[in-house]
Amino acid sequence: MSTRLLPLLIVLMAAVLLALGVPLGVSVARAEQQKVVIDRIDDTARFAALAQFVTEDGTGGGSRRTDTDERLETLQTELTSYYEVYGIKAGVFYRNHIPMANAPTTWFLPQDGEVRDSFDEALLSRRSHDPEQVWPWQDGRLVVASPVIRDGDVVAVVVTESPTDSMRSSTLRGWLVIGAGEIAAMLLAVGAALRLTGWVLRPVRVLDATTHDIATGRLKSRVAPAGGPPELRRLAGSFNEMADHVEDVLEQQRAFVADASHQLRNPLAALLLRIELLALELPEGNEEIASVQTEGKRLARVLDDLLDLALAEHSQADLKVTDIGALTAERVAAWAPTAEAKGVRLVGDCPPTTGWADPVTLSSALDAVIDNAVKFTPPDETVRVEVASAGDAATVVVTDNGPGLTDEELARVGDRFWRSGRHQNINGSGLGLSICRALLAAGDGSVSFGHHDPHGLEVTVRVPRTGTAPREPERP
Repeated sequence: MSTRLLPLLIVLMAAVLLALGVPLGVSVARAEQQKVVIDRIDDTARFAALAQFVTEDGTGGGSRRTDTDERLETLQTELTSYYEVYGIKAGVFYRNHIPMANAPTTWFLPQDGEVRDSFDEALLSRRSHDPEQVWPWQDGRLVVASPVIRDGDVVAVVVTESPTDSMRSSTLRGWLVIGAGEIAAMLLAVGAALRLTGWVLRPVRVLDATTHDIATGRLKSRVAPAGGPPELRRLAGSFNEMADHVEDVLEQQRAFVADASHQLRNPLAALLLRIELLALELPEGNEEIASVQTEGKRLARVLDDLLDLALAEHSQADLKVTDIGALTAERVAAWAPTAEAKGVRLVGDCPPTTGWADPVTLSSALDAVIDNAVKFTPPDETVRVEVASAGDAATVVVTDNGPGLTDEELARVGDRFWRSGRHQNINGSGLGLSICRALLAAGDGSVSFGHHDPHGLEVTVRVPRTGTAPREPERP
């Protein structure tokens, strides 16, 4: 969940920083240009004041007076010094585009372009105040024009054309400072997002782990206090209350099954005894009394299996390092006479393999699986039991050559009281594999079912090879 929440927070914070940084960068660029424009306006205003007293009209038809020549010479000297010091082209041009004074002297008004547009705008008595923005990646020049007004009329225009290298460099430096600040703010935001997601999701992770523990049979697990938002803390408390109620209900259910199974055994035993006494008074071979005895014995087996299932689900496994191979070999030897009596070959391949299991519960689980395999295997067929290690688990694979199960039946095998419709005439309660699954789950083990080629069933019992607080290996 954090991999989805954290990128979302980072993207949102990056969008906020970008939304703040872009306008700030534009503002810095405009402020740098505005500063240059104000300087150029001040310069053009000073040149316009000097040119205001130069009375030559630029037609070339009249002669200049001495004072006019001195003022024009002063203006030309100022423009030349200005160009030499700052590298800014400057000129004063009459309305007919003839230069009054210019620096350099080879610079004239072009026929079109930004300089000509600024000149035409100044002829309308409007001073340049908002030239087009020059960005750091543009190699543009900044043009500012101011009118020279005498007696209310525009007689000439002062035009400056400034290089923008310094301005663009200053803007770029400002952007670098903003970028560094954005990066620093983004790093802080990422750190804050990590802390925030950790704080918010810590109770969720604890709740998820506890839910997994309860789902896998550890009903005593509870959500420990883990901080976080008040809503999640209340959710953790409600979850613990729900887990307590569920555990109480399951305990009541198990106790009821165990008590009912136990309490019914004595009346059933007395009933079977009376049936046996009654059978002594009836003719030998009476089918009805034989059927009643069979059903009574079947009911007794069901009650015994129910009691075993209740005890298996309630018991705590005593896990230890166990020689799975030796334990399996012992169970194979124990079931060999039963298989031989039925005409079934029971073959075991049990190399030494250690695993983390309760020897008693694992023995009971293997008994249920081997019994099931021998029961459903026809005579002259083979039941094979193989022990192996696969990564972090030890496996016991029991395969038979019986009729097997369909895919639909495989999905239900192991359910309580479920039996295939094709096997109803075979003794059993439908609880053996359920007991096996409960016994293995108590020790972090599992059982799975699959097809055996060419026919039959393959049952795989898995137990972990490692655990906590290991003990010395113990032979069963």
